[in-house]
Amino acid sequence: MSKPMPRKPASTTKPVNATGALRAPKKSILPWIGFSLLLILVDQISKLWVQSRLDLGAVIEITSFFNLVYVLNPGAAFSFLADQTGWQKHFLSAVAVIASIVILFMMRSSSHRKFAMFCLACILGGAIGNLIDRIAHGAVIDFLDFYVGNYHWPAFNVADIAITMGAIGLIIDELFFNKEHKAAKPAKSE
Repeated sequence: MSKPMPRKPASTTKPVNATGALRAPKKSILPWIGFSLLLILVDQISKLWVQSRLDLGAVIEITSFFNLVYVLNPGAAFSFLADQTGWQKHFLSAVAVIASIVILFMMRSSSHRKFAMFCLACILGGAIGNLIDRIAHGAVIDFLDFYVGNYHWPAFNVADIAITMGAIGLIIDELFFNKEHKAAKPAKSE
């Protein structure tokens, strides 16, 4: 009978970051990718519903401050670049693709930070939702119209909500919750 090979002892060193603080283990980003896909699905279903129920340019008054509308926005947020000759579709599509790739890399390095992952997943889902519109329609479908009196906020969609929530959340995360960032700050000398 042969003797079993002795096992090599597991490493007792724990991963640390640049400041020497313990680093959380990497977690899978797949659940967050799944959340992004869910946002894309909700965004696209809502846009398909608007297309099937309203004619382009139609307005349905819901309350004294909210309408459902069907508009195509060839530009970016607040119709930025909407009056251009068409080059903006390709430019904004390229920006969405690059942003999505960057976000995926950010997700890999932030996988242990749940709130940051939620925010990044929101931005990713929103960016891809609007990218699908640009590819399919040459413009983004907007349908939520909030207003006060005669002042209308620019119409927006579910993808825009996700992007905005994610961006605001990342700012909040960086300012208040990112312990790694705070730990990396040098101590003030007196």
